[in-house]
Amino acid sequence: MFGDIEGAGFEVLDERFERRFVGHAAVERLWTGGRWLEGPAWFAAGRYLVFSDIPNDRIMRYDDTNGVVSIFRAPSNNANGNTVDTQGRLVTCEHRARRVTRTEHDGSITVIADRFEGKRLNSPNDVVVRSDGTIWFSDPSYGIATDYEGDRAEQEIEGCHVYRTDPATGEVVCVVSIMAKPNGLAFSADETMLYVGDTGVTHEKDGPRHIRKFAVEGSGLRELGVFATCTAGLFDGFRVDTAGRVWAGAGDGVHCFDPDGTLIGKIRIPETVANLTFGGPKRNRLFITARQSLYAVFVVANAAAQS
Repeated sequence: MFGDIEGAGFEVLDERFERRFVGHAAVERLWTGGRWLEGPAWFAAGRYLVFSDIPNDRIMRYDDTNGVVSIFRAPSNNANGNTVDTQGRLVTCEHRARRVTRTEHDGSITVIADRFEGKRLNSPNDVVVRSDGTIWFSDPSYGIATDYEGDRAEQEIEGCHVYRTDPATGEVVCVVSIMAKPNGLAFSADETMLYVGDTGVTHEKDGPRHIRKFAVEGSGLRELGVFATCTAGLFDGFRVDTAGRVWAGAGDGVHCFDPDGTLIGKIRIPETVANLTFGGPKRNRLFITARQSLYAVFVVANAAAQS
């Protein structure tokens, strides 16, 4: 174990993980003071990170040039997942408004998706953008289940699914309908695979707590089965590096999986981890949103794609 924060550091479970970190690179706590932090997204051009504080109804901004954390947007419609599109624009999942939006370069907001087949979405949770510009997002019901992270409401759509939308046409297509509570999303480096987390155990005693793997075939998906099952809490958000390793947020920190599905190591964090993304000039710094705090650590790995 390394690191100066009590309860933080690296845990090697397989020798392959020993090469994924520098011995003196410690886990750093960059900021604390949130209620439930989520949705980190890295903006390379400005060298800053945005992340959501869902119950406090705000998006925060961490400036990597001086370490200052400030409010980026408040209110935020209880924003959850964020990402950056191919033109450097912020794409956000908004719980309370039950929609996915894009923040334009001039600061105006465009609604990307808020309905499927005429019915309101549940509460979009996580989002990724493919290199062709299509936007893929998960839509569980967490934002309408209580008033804590949105507004309590009834589901209009039966079930919780993953959708793909083309901003150019506005078409919204359901691409995954076999999951209880689809959550985190991430493409492989070559975009031939999509990983989707299922946190259905939050509503079903023996429900899923795993990540499924899908082959991307044209504009659709082919299900390849369970990639990994969480052994500590739940998998929430995750990212894939250029070598195909999956870095996933869990109850005891970040779990790192080899492409073959082997859990090779953990980055211990003393708070439940909700999400993470790679950032920094070399995209080798892992930014981690935990329950109340933002953490970061340098690793020997690089981001596969946009944050």
